Amino acid sequence: MNDADVSKQIQQMVRFIRQEAEEKANEISVSAEEEFNIEKLQLVEAEKRKIRQEYERKEKQVEIRRKIEYSMQLNASRIKVLQAQDDLVNSMKEAASKELLRVSNDSRAYKKLLKGLIVQSLLRLKEPSVLLRCREVDRKLVESVLNEAKQEYADKAKVHAPKITVDNVYLPPPPTNNEIHGTFCSGGVVLASQDGKIVCENTLDARLDVAFRQKLPEIRKRLFGKMEA
Repeated sequence: MNDADVSKQIQQMVRFIRQEAEEKANEISVSAEEEFNIEKLQLVEAEKRKIRQEYERKEKQVEIRRKIEYSMQLNASRIKVLQAQDDLVNSMKEAASKELLRVSNDSRAYKKLLKGLIVQSLLRLKEPSVLLRCREVDRKLVESVLNEAKQEYADKAKVHAPKITVDNVYLPPPPTNNEIHGTFCSGGVVLASQDGKIVCENTLDARLDVAFRQKLPEIRKRLFGKMEA
């Protein structure tokens, strides 16, 4: 084999090796491209998932905030309604308190009422000796009905007439100029046992409080029944 043949074989081998190298490089390039595309797609999908998750998270937060705000607004509205209802009920009680002030203006009717309140208190206490407290302006009127009240109680309870001492410490006076926000008493009496352990508060204001508490459900039902339903 001469030098020309050797040179030709070498060139063939070089071309073969080069072709194989190019094919291998091409395969590597194609494979790398595919892997890159796959990895890129995976990264894109991962980012899409993250974006969707973040959007869903924020959407839930917005919904939660919306529900909280709605609940707060609803509660605020309910509080306003309840406050308005309480204001109306309290204004009714205040109006009733003002009406109580007129009771003592009719001395004849008030005198009869005082006697009834004293008898009722005696029946509750059932004590042989009691202390009676009234407004200073009512003292003479109270003293004028004591004997009748004691006798009526004795007849009803079938006991001896009790001893009643009118206290020199008086209940608060009536309000001035219909101002009913301070300390005052619209009338009536308070009776207590001599040791002070048993007390029967039978003032007009106390009776109004009791009646109002007892009738409050009915009052609210009549006023707000349809609204509350």
